[in-house]
Order: sequence, then C-alpha cells, then structure tokens
Amino acid sequence: MREFLIIGHKALTSGNFSLNDMPGSAGRMDILCRCTSAALFLSHDMRRDVQVHLLLLGEPDPQKIIRFDGESLRYLYPDERSSGSLIKKALDKEVGEQEIRSTPGVWVRRGGLAMLLDEFVEKRCKIVYLREDGEDIRNIAGTFNDAVFIMGDHNGVTKEEEEIISNVGATVVIVGPISLLSEHCVTLINNELDRIIISE
Repeated sequence: MREFLIIGHKALTSGNFSLNDMPGSAGRMDILCRCTSAALFLSHDMRRDVQVHLLLLGEPDPQKIIRFDGESLRYLYPDERSSGSLIKKALDKEVGEQEIRSTPGVWVRRGGLAMLLDEFVEKRCKIVYLREDGEDIRNIAGTFNDAVFIMGDHNGVTKEEEEIISNVGATVVIVGPISLLSEHCVTLINNELDRIIISE
C-alpha cells in the first residue's frame, strides 16, 4: 500500500464553498484536489493500491480527515471540480472520530495529525516526510514498501507539526534539487516507486 498525507492548513472544513473558486472560497482546496488526482490517476486507470489522506485544518470546524481509497473509489475524474465535489459531499456529513463513508471510496471523520501518525505507526507504515534538506529519494526509495508520504500545502508544515512528525521517527527526503509544488512531488514519488516495482 502506498499512502499520501496532505496537510491543508486553510482548507475549509464545511461544504459551504464554491467549486468555481476553490483557491479563494475553500482555503486553497485546489491544492488538495490536485494532489489527490496526482496520487490516484494513471493514463486510463486508477492506482488501486493508493490511499490519500487529506487533513483539513481550516475554519469553521478544524481537524477533519478525508480519505480517498483507490481500491473502492468511484465517481472521481482527473479535473479539480470532480475531487472538489467529493470533498464537498464529505464535509456535508455530520462526523465524529469514527470514519463514515460519504461516497464510494471516500471516507470522513474528525482527527488530527498526531492521531493519524499513531495509526500509521500501529500499521507499521514507514513514515516519510518531504522537506528540502532531506536525503535524495533515489538513494532510499527501495525501502519504501507500505509507506506514507507527508507533505504540506503552499504554507509548508508548521514547527509544531514537524515536531510531531519527528517524534514518530519519520525519514526526511527530497524528490529533486529545486522546490516544487506539492502535486508535482506526489507525481515524482509515484514515478520513483513505479520504476523500482517495474525493475524487480
């Protein structure tokens, strides 16, 4: 299983936003939508072994987690409006700490970063954090079976979040020599891991 965790610091936590203005009305929800598409889509298929966890920390009800499960996902198309629509439907649900299904393959609940990371540790996932001073992913990508890759939105990751990530022993990596958009990082991670799988 390959998993991605994207932290949306301003991402709205209610469905009260316009699909025509996700950068403005939804707290840069467009970034999360593009990361979701980059993680899950192939040319004419979907990655069934990938899960995407969106951690939404914006107003009005911070700390919600939306999970896209490639194995059971339906009604998702590569455009931003499609993933935005599924997120919007998920945020319209009344939720607690137990996951509930919003649409096929999309789940929503309350929760924060520390809780998610504890769950990944319990599942024995390798936790990988993308940061510009990390080790080149090409040197160690072969060790990333059952890994979760953590990255921030356009605001990066806060010091408090970095401390939480560090406390679970995350491996810090970089995907290239220059700073990239989050969705481009997702694409490059998939590419590096695909190359290893194909060569085996």
